[in-house]
Amino acid sequence: MFSGSIVALVTPFKSNGEIDYQSLESLVEFHIKHGTNAIVAVGTTGESTTMSMTEHCDVVKHVVSFSAGRIPVIGGNGSNSTSEAIELTRMLDRSAVDGMLCVTPYYNKPPQQGLIKHYQAVASATDIPQILYNVPGRTCCDLLPETVAELSAVKNIIGIKEATGNLSRLTQIKALCGDDFLAFSGDDDSGMEFMLQGGNGVISVTNNIAPKLMSEMCKHALAGERSIATIINEKLLALHQNLFVEANPIPVKWCLAQMKEIDNGVLRLPLVELSEQYHEQLLKAMYRADVL
Repeated sequence: MFSGSIVALVTPFKSNGEIDYQSLESLVEFHIKHGTNAIVAVGTTGESTTMSMTEHCDVVKHVVSFSAGRIPVIGGNGSNSTSEAIELTRMLDRSAVDGMLCVTPYYNKPPQQGLIKHYQAVASATDIPQILYNVPGRTCCDLLPETVAELSAVKNIIGIKEATGNLSRLTQIKALCGDDFLAFSGDDDSGMEFMLQGGNGVISVTNNIAPKLMSEMCKHALAGERSIATIINEKLLALHQNLFVEANPIPVKWCLAQMKEIDNGVLRLPLVELSEQYHEQLLKAMYRADVL
């Protein structure tokens, strides 16, 4: 069910900070139209850390309901509190999501044994497939391959989003966990190579802006067609690199507003609008990818 180009979807807000469900529906339709293979709703790119648990679950449920089975939906269920992650998991369990994506606990820096117990507890709260999410650059917590291997023995832990950008991690995870354990890149810049080396897809920020190109690039990379995938990826490289000039999702929301895919680029504090000094380079990246 999960492979290829998966979007880490932004959550659009109205100017008053409330969730913009009309724009959310438009974004879902945008991705279905342009060949995105699955949606992650309210992951970290979806500003999960500044949404209440009720808002969080309502957005996921809305995406599931509106997509109506036309595209798989993965709900974000991560927290740095195990009890909160379990509660969120149980709430999402009733939303008919196809899977869940659980980021490593952030800030509190648990040891590897703590990560094992955390994920075992979260996975035991549901039968829905769970995808681990390792992004130490944001969480100060690194889920090591040996720990992933132990967790892969849990029946409903089916894969990992690996966002270190270190391609050797893929080799280690595949060797320790086997080919049935899914591995997704969480780093757009190295995502193509990740798939060419045996990864199953990319859970992507760039996909928010250029879903058609990302879908085509992933299709060719998964087929081992390096030359075609490279030609497409070259159009995307500037986006891969410039969508992180400030904290995600500040740049990507600004780009979507320029594309008129959302009414505005409103974020919730402590995130603020994109600094003007980055506007020109992001516009150039968007023109390069033919999205403007």
